[in-house]
Amino acid sequence: MTRLEPPQMAERLAQDIPDGSYVNLGIGMPVMVANYVPEGREVIYHSENGILGVGPTPEPGTEDPDLINAAKQYVTLIKGGCYFDTADSFAMMRGGHLDIAVLGGFQVSADGNLANWATDNEKYPPAVGGAMDLSVGAKTVYVLMRHTTKAGEPKILDACTYPLTGTGVVSRIYTDLAVLEITDEGPRVVELFGDNSFEDVQAVTGTRLLPPA
Repeated sequence: MTRLEPPQMAERLAQDIPDGSYVNLGIGMPVMVANYVPEGREVIYHSENGILGVGPTPEPGTEDPDLINAAKQYVTLIKGGCYFDTADSFAMMRGGHLDIAVLGGFQVSADGNLANWATDNEKYPPAVGGAMDLSVGAKTVYVLMRHTTKAGEPKILDACTYPLTGTGVVSRIYTDLAVLEITDEGPRVVELFGDNSFEDVQAVTGTRLLPPA
């Protein structure tokens, strides 16, 4: 099957962010989305450690050690960007001021439940950060994650088996195989990448998918 690389996944998701949106990017693959703003659009990226107006990753040698995102990665600041403290940042997150939150995920259920902060693996201690605040505070939640685990196990399931971050919060899932939309009837395939067939993607998904409308 065709599997996109993380930068390609991030770029694909960025295509669906409307002009003028305020968007939080979670730790992991979601931070890559800041590198992609479709031509002709203005997108204001937010980082929960206190930045509004996150720009793309700086070129090597141009990094500012005082300018990092919530993942402790170097970032740039777009014209008009600003800094503020954590209290103000979380007030934005909890107060419904963000249009979209792009979060990573360990599991997503057929009805849009998200599990992204704890697994059964002791090597990866629980780390919720601001994910719970974002999952209920943002107007829309997009999940950016691989379709399966490294062992090939489905991450999109009838029901999550890991502790939940939020219930019924996910609107869309962007994976390395496809784009899925959560509907009242279940996850619907919006787009298949490359030569992937609906049957191919269904075979590695742990819940029934609906074909493209």
